[in-house]
Amino acid sequence: MNFTHNENQIALYSATGDLLAEITFPYTDAQKDTVNVDHTFVDASLRGQGIAGKLMIELVKELSDRNLKAVPTCSYAVSWFEKHPECSGLLK
Repeated sequence: MNFTHNENQIALYSATGDLLAEITFPYTDAQKDTVNVDHTFVDASLRGQGIAGKLMIELVKELSDRNLKAVPTCSYAVSWFEKHPECSGLLK
């Protein structure tokens, strides 16, 4: 799966450029060291395939690579971090 990594978004696009899935994480501070994981979306055509979880794995890698801390406010992200305490070091 080829996710597109942007500064504050990880997305999956169709071959025609339609957005199929995304997670967004805007900065919460001027220092740009903390992000708010505020939105997770998966198109109905892909639901039930674990795409949201794959987005979260990509997010964890991104946070680690960029030395960022996260404050999850999206209900999916909150639940995912609760189920993955091994990633709690990435939370603010």
